[in-house]
Amino acid sequence: MSLRVYNSLTQKKETFTPLKKGKVSMYACGITAYDSCHLGHARAAVAFDVVYRYLKFLGNDVTYVRNFTDIDDKIINRSKEKNIPWKELTERYIQEYRDDMSALQILTPTQEPRATEFIPQMIEAIQTLIKKKKAYEKNGNVYYAVREFKKYGALSHKNIEDLESGARIEIDETKKDPLDFALWKAAKPGEPTWPNPWWEKGGRPGWHIECSVMSTKLLGQPFDIHGGGRDLIFPHHENEIAQAEGISQKNFCNYFLHNGFINIDAEKMSKSKGNFTTIRQVIKQHDAEVVRYFLMSAHYSSPIDYTEKNMLEAKLALDRYYLLLGRLNLLPTDQKTKKMPKPSNDLEKELAKSLEEFPSKFKESMDDDFNVPKSLGYVFEIVRIFNKYLDQVGTTSTSFLFWARDEWMKIQKEIFEPALGIFISEPQKYFERFKKNKSEAQSVSVELVESKIAERRQARSNKDFKKSDTIRDELMKLGVELKDRPDGTTEWHFK
Repeated sequence: MSLRVYNSLTQKKETFTPLKKGKVSMYACGITAYDSCHLGHARAAVAFDVVYRYLKFLGNDVTYVRNFTDIDDKIINRSKEKNIPWKELTERYIQEYRDDMSALQILTPTQEPRATEFIPQMIEAIQTLIKKKKAYEKNGNVYYAVREFKKYGALSHKNIEDLESGARIEIDETKKDPLDFALWKAAKPGEPTWPNPWWEKGGRPGWHIECSVMSTKLLGQPFDIHGGGRDLIFPHHENEIAQAEGISQKNFCNYFLHNGFINIDAEKMSKSKGNFTTIRQVIKQHDAEVVRYFLMSAHYSSPIDYTEKNMLEAKLALDRYYLLLGRLNLLPTDQKTKKMPKPSNDLEKELAKSLEEFPSKFKESMDDDFNVPKSLGYVFEIVRIFNKYLDQVGTTSTSFLFWARDEWMKIQKEIFEPALGIFISEPQKYFERFKKNKSEAQSVSVELVESKIAERRQARSNKDFKKSDTIRDELMKLGVELKDRPDGTTEWHFK
């Protein structure tokens, strides 16, 4: 099966065929650097990080561009509020965004251009649009004449009349038509400004022209994939198409991919509703790997609901994975079996079949428009079977067990890490992160818990099960849960 993606432009799944075989050009809209980034930014970043990773996993040479908007009305207004230079403001929030991305295991794109680095190219593009009668100048402002671009509305699948009556349109008395949008804004006192050919007082670019210019200058035109949040379909991506194709008469981009919204307790996240939450706030409350897993637990194009229940489910899923990995790490590392031994019972046959079929099932699901949730379903089916098998064999080491262990470790290294960016922690370190955070929150030291577990282990060894149960009850009162298996207490965690 070839990779198929849902193209917002055609509103259907299509076989993905890059312009150049083995090479993929991809652009995703980045942040406007005026404030701390919210969970919606993380959703988009994770979604297109998975797209980037999987395209590379398939063997493609991927050029991935994600921009920073570092000049904008919001930036100017916020710099005035904080009474700091706009460049200092953007630098602060760009670095904060990069730190957030690093915590979430987001790969750094091939290029991260800033809008202010491409202003000469934007001016050149605007001049071309003016010459082609696709744009006009009024008092130093330059507007795109939307009705001069006959394909306008092709991405949002609305006609001009629908857009005019239903869309939020910038009100500006100097515009010839309410639908026209700003390519360039005339300079205002106290604002950053750049010289240009049509207004001696200078000015600065509008938001939409930035992405058209940066994407086509760095990737060419057309390029393969344009990504962003669903809220960018109109007007931002619609305007990008109009600008780029108005200049060159060439197709702008072949595939548009859009990620779904983040809801907070079933309501769309919004500052106006007061349910706005930043990436940093979420990572303080939940481990970063849990946050990444949660953001991948629904299909990238679907909405996802941020609730404590869903975050707990994400954590418990990762717990199950790392508990299994911890059990496998207890096996001798010098025991290797390259060839699969003949399964001796039905459970071994089931496990062998699942492990051998996983790579093809993983690819099949990911080839279906990057269906990560379906892939994760296959992962946890193997986790279930593996734990059942370990419960059966206990501490008895078998050649089949060593083979199965090595196959699973190979899958983790060759598939999970490069293609998904999750399941990448050492089990001990994963659980230690939670223990440290929870022990601080609940004022229960890790050392105390470990000493109680050691005392209980000795009691069980002495067959003093009454004392063992008493210690377990004491730990439960402290919020500590133990994981007892036939081979002993393999793990513990805070509730």
